[in-house]
Amino acid sequence: MNDTEPPSARPHAERLIEAVIFASRDPVPMRTLATLLPEGEDLDAVLASLRARHEGGGIELVEAGQGMMFRTAPDLAPALRRVVEIPRRLPRAAMETLAVIAYHQPVTRAEIEEIRGVSLSQSALDALLEADLVTPAGHREAPGRPALWATTPHFLVQFGLKSLRDLPKRSDLLVEPAGPAPADP
Repeated sequence: MNDTEPPSARPHAERLIEAVIFASRDPVPMRTLATLLPEGEDLDAVLASLRARHEGGGIELVEAGQGMMFRTAPDLAPALRRVVEIPRRLPRAAMETLAVIAYHQPVTRAEIEEIRGVSLSQSALDALLEADLVTPAGHREAPGRPALWATTPHFLVQFGLKSLRDLPKRSDLLVEPAGPAPADP
């Protein structure tokens, strides 16, 4: 905050940004937040102040899918499960399909089937579409022009990712074979 700015400007900016993020169901893009601030106000400073204000509380300010949103503090999740309806879990086939799409997008149905080694049921794809986790992403320039599939911005939000670069490395997901048991001393 500069010396010519009235003392109430920072709290107003913080309150405004907080209210917009709170009221939005989806992450609010940084560009949108920046347009709400008075000229010369630093968005990073406002966000840092909001993070500090909510630190240790019931909610926290997080970056997700190229925007900012409030999320429940992770340590409170077990208590919330008793009173908040948990969305239906996706079937294993849908989760495997989602992983293939996330790591290989844009990808065709045939490519998904080749990678998974089994045919892709329409119900698995429908479950991902209904959950707004995947979307058609055009068509491959190949005979038959097969549809391409990619993840949605909601996928990033659902899994707490800022971008697809935040996905775990595939090598980190592989289970290492168990070696011989260590010898007793």
